[in-house]
Amino acid sequence: TFEKLLIANRGEIACRVIKTCKKMGIKTVAIHSDVDSNAVHVKMADEAVCVGPAPTSKSYLNMDAIMEVIRKTRAQAVSLNVSICCSFLSSLSLQASEGVTFIGPDTHAIQAMGDKIESKLLAKNAKVNTIPGFDGVVKDADEAVRIAREIGYPVMIKASAGGGGKGMRIAWDDEETREGFRFSSQEAASSFGDDRLLIEKFIDNPRHIEIQVAVLFFQILADKHGNALWLNERECSIQRRNQKVVEEAPSTFLDPETRRAMGEQAVALAKAVKYSSAGTVEFLVDSSKNFYFLEMNTRLQVEHPVTECITGLDLVQEMIRVAKGYPLRHKQADIPINGWAVECRVYAEDPYKSFGLPSIGKLSQYQEPLHVPSVRVDSGIQQGSDISIYYDPMISKLITYGSNRAEALKRMEEALDNYVIRGVAHNISLLREVIVHPRFVQGDISTKFLPEVYPEGFKGHKLTDLERRQLLATAASLYVAEQLRSQRFLGTPRIPIAKSKRSSWQLSVHLGDGTYPVAISKAGSSFSVEVDGMKLNVTSEWNLASPLLSVTIDGAQRTIQRISRNASGETSIQFLGTVYKLQILTKVAAELSKYMPEKAAEDTSSILRSPMPGTVVAVSVKPGDMVSEGQEICVIEAMKMQNSMIAAKTGKVSHLRSLKTICNLSNRIEFK
Repeated sequence: TFEKLLIANRGEIACRVIKTCKKMGIKTVAIHSDVDSNAVHVKMADEAVCVGPAPTSKSYLNMDAIMEVIRKTRAQAVSLNVSICCSFLSSLSLQASEGVTFIGPDTHAIQAMGDKIESKLLAKNAKVNTIPGFDGVVKDADEAVRIAREIGYPVMIKASAGGGGKGMRIAWDDEETREGFRFSSQEAASSFGDDRLLIEKFIDNPRHIEIQVAVLFFQILADKHGNALWLNERECSIQRRNQKVVEEAPSTFLDPETRRAMGEQAVALAKAVKYSSAGTVEFLVDSSKNFYFLEMNTRLQVEHPVTECITGLDLVQEMIRVAKGYPLRHKQADIPINGWAVECRVYAEDPYKSFGLPSIGKLSQYQEPLHVPSVRVDSGIQQGSDISIYYDPMISKLITYGSNRAEALKRMEEALDNYVIRGVAHNISLLREVIVHPRFVQGDISTKFLPEVYPEGFKGHKLTDLERRQLLATAASLYVAEQLRSQRFLGTPRIPIAKSKRSSWQLSVHLGDGTYPVAISKAGSSFSVEVDGMKLNVTSEWNLASPLLSVTIDGAQRTIQRISRNASGETSIQFLGTVYKLQILTKVAAELSKYMPEKAAEDTSSILRSPMPGTVVAVSVKPGDMVSEGQEICVIEAMKMQNSMIAAKTGKVSHLRSLKTICNLSNRIEFK
């Protein structure tokens, strides 16, 4: 096909493209920012060139620098970043005469489908079902309010050039429409260089379903012959902040007739714009299986692995073949649905804050669960990698496959338990709770799943009485196993005249709001533990050096992780996906601990502290200002999303501390 391909992207998707290129014998060129010089995609590529500083606008979207790299490296083809601007496509078109091929559709299709306003008009002309709304550009906040009233609340405000949940806001009244217009236009300008917005009717309680399409238009003499396939659907309804969290293929909701109708409309739209690559048409589907065109993504989407799992196709390879001019190798009848695939997006986020506020830091320990059968991990990081404020906080895409949905979900549960991530907060606890929730297991899901299931916010796994006893017994056994290990040195007692080993212990374990007496005795590699009058048998190899520990409790196997511990008996254990904090003391130490003074908690009632690191893009107050509860104080941009910080109480701003361009967890605004 091609001898050398330049990948104008970063992270897991760049690594994904490089893997297929290696399989096809194509040399690769990676571009990177200065902070990504040691990134995994840079190490995987045959060549790598720095194109600028950390901000994407100055590096991964630096059109002039990327074009210069193409010329210097003599790359024959280029795979572009998700955020494609028309000026780059125009520049790339000029390179066509020099033999540079774009891996993807032509400029016309990208411009048409990348613009939500134009794509909606094209969809209507192609007889594709569309969402009711305003089809033009919204000029200002006043016009946004007028249009929203005409459509009828609630409405969805969208960036015309947007994607990935950025530049999107739901508005239920005039005030939210004005605020949504402001934030959506700012996010759109920052992320896509285009602040145009449109407004549509918000479809309440929808499902988000995508149809993968692979299309080719090739030229034979003076005629054009188009081949188009639809590669079945992906279910993408589990979302937070309009960004997908869990995806699967196929969907539990579609019947063969609806699937065929959606697929045929997706292909009709692709043919209408003479589309020639892999792409995704997104639909919203209501409870009556009425479906509406949402948008078409002219790129390889994050969740494409689930489609690859059930069809057996390598979509990157197909894109490269199509770009070279080859016809598709398959007919529609050749496209199967073999088994079931589930994908969880693992993010560096704190799921206990708005279902996921970004977290930054260095991955001090990282181990993917590749030893679990039928598991695939698409990632662009490794142990030692930095998660920074400049890019999306995704750690990886975790995919499991099974002959049916139940098998795929069971493997996902096991994979999440065996995923080791240290150094940053992550959303594994939320992912695990979603996939085992009865509503999700039954397929009763919509885009409102998270706020409906967790109306007060995500709180982690709620232990049953049996699970609480299992955790207490496991923690106590782990404590004793460690005490016994500390008495030995290279398999020999530390002191030759040491007393004979103890065989029983009386412990006190604090968990949550309760303190529990635990009696434990040892027999071989097993511990007999009595908790709440119930005896449990805990068995393990007790390899305390491993980040993963497989424990059997009365025949039930659990994979746990000990996250931390200290000399005062405090320990954190990941159990059933959630990290629990415990304190384990001997009975004597527990009696004495009540005499220890407790550290007073910090009074934060008069402080507004940023919950995440990011860039301060606007400050709405100054020292001496009077503010009321709920009033905006400042706006923080973190990982391409803007967040309004509001006052928790009425008061007077006394001063601003360390409020600079980049804020961190210590930055705060104080008011009386």
